[in-house]
Amino acid sequence: MSGFAQNTFNGLVSGAFYALLALGLAVIFGMLRVVNFAHGAFYMLGAFGAYVLLTEAGVPFWAALVIMPVGLGLLGMALERAVIHRLTRLDPLYNFLLTFGLTLILQDLVKLRYGVQSSPYETPSLLSGSVNFGLFDFPTYRVFILGFTVLLCVAVWWVLTRTRIGMVVRASTERPDLTRAFGIDVGRWVTPVFGFGIGLAGLAGVLAAPMRAVNPLMGADLIIVVFAVVVIGGLGSIFGSVAAGFGIGLVQAWGEAYLSAFPIVSQTIVFVVMAGVLLWRPAGLFGREEAPA
Repeated sequence: MSGFAQNTFNGLVSGAFYALLALGLAVIFGMLRVVNFAHGAFYMLGAFGAYVLLTEAGVPFWAALVIMPVGLGLLGMALERAVIHRLTRLDPLYNFLLTFGLTLILQDLVKLRYGVQSSPYETPSLLSGSVNFGLFDFPTYRVFILGFTVLLCVAVWWVLTRTRIGMVVRASTERPDLTRAFGIDVGRWVTPVFGFGIGLAGLAGVLAAPMRAVNPLMGADLIIVVFAVVVIGGLGSIFGSVAAGFGIGLVQAWGEAYLSAFPIVSQTIVFVVMAGVLLWRPAGLFGREEAPA
């Protein structure tokens, strides 16, 4: 029983990262119809930025938790205005190739400056140690990640569903054509929403720094799983991305724990789930079915 509970908690923590990254991808795709392959690179920049701030400027984790998401969000807004919006009228493949190329550039720039070796990031002293849950002890920092992410997702949900600005952004994200039909200028929200999505990726990177090794390729493998999460939840669905993120974290943790005798299955279980969901519901679990032409 304790083993199952611990695996479940591990899955929820992994799912917290998937949820943050998938939420950012969902709002970007929903409004811009851009598959932002550079999302993993900005996740990596968030972690590396926190590492550089700490080692070269003595800036602690708590300050980096604010500085990096804001800084990367502003960078994302500048990037959207400079290049992304120029290609939005073209086939989505163009922006996919652009963001893929941007990923390679960012990774190589970081490798050129810091090499490919992983760098440790010290866990904040306030969050060191472990918490006793009766059946098992769990690292305090991981408990913080889970609680912080849940609170953040609830806060984002509240803003999107209980405020006028949030409702406009949600409508522009999930039903942009219908929103335009009501006379709302969707274009004015594109840049800040893109920056918000990038900021969430940077925030996830800062949170990952004390828990995972900081290296230039840390977002490369993760982003593939996050894309699967977004597809499972439903492209452009904000709630679906968060729910699927936590769900896939659980599926992965249980698969690695109970299917370890079948390594191929445990490593590909996310994509097996994605294939099953798409066969049953092509729009994803919470996605909107498109009307036939």
